[in-house]
Amino acid sequence: MKKLFFISSILVFSISLNSCRKKGDTIANIYVKDETNTSVSGAMVILYGTNTGSTPQVVAVFDTMYTNAAGLASFNFNDIYQLGQAGVAVLDIKAQKLNKIGQGIIKIEAETINEETIFIQP
Repeated sequence: MKKLFFISSILVFSISLNSCRKKGDTIANIYVKDETNTSVSGAMVILYGTNTGSTPQVVAVFDTMYTNAAGLASFNFNDIYQLGQAGVAVLDIKAQKLNKIGQGIIKIEAETINEETIFIQP
């Protein structure tokens, strides 16, 4: 009887430890550079999902931000990612400043800082 109680106590304790794990940050950092490899401040960066199915669906992610003085736009996906989720997203990137445009793709992995550099050109 004591053995059963001991095993049950350990099981309950280990389950409660796993369920209390704090979720880490899921961040996407997009660096924008021009054709001379110089960081571009004030560039508009858009991250968006693309519908890959044959029937039209609502795109779940569409976010816009402007780069800072270091050419960085940082997006936080903590609200989208939930613990236990298999993946977060693969998103298209569009960066633009005046007549210069660049595009790319970023795979957002859970609880990490994901980074991509986009080069814009006329």
